[in-house]
Amino acid sequence: MSRTDCVFCRIVAGDAPADIVYRWPDAVAFVPLGPVTEGHVLVVPKVHVQDATEDPYTTGLAMSAAAELGRTMWPCNIITSAGELATQTVFHLHLHIVPRREGDGLALPWTTGERR
Repeated sequence: MSRTDCVFCRIVAGDAPADIVYRWPDAVAFVPLGPVTEGHVLVVPKVHVQDATEDPYTTGLAMSAAAELGRTMWPCNIITSAGELATQTVFHLHLHIVPRREGDGLALPWTTGERR
């Protein structure tokens, strides 16, 4: 995929608009379209990696950045998906940092208590 085909690559390059929250040498954090809670941000690596399984080193750098930022948003969920069946919709590695608050109304799909 070329940089011009990937919206996150365009954001990293400054060629697409985004509300940038923080920059690291290897990653960028910005507010997603339609945040699910107040403070929700995405962390993406500056290099194009399809998902968390493609390049463990780059995934580690992005997770390190997300963990650093997540410390300022605690408690939070740090979530990523790998593949369409896992609900990935943008195929550039991205980590959601979702701050949580009492009564925020956000239910995660695995909180039903059911076991398979």
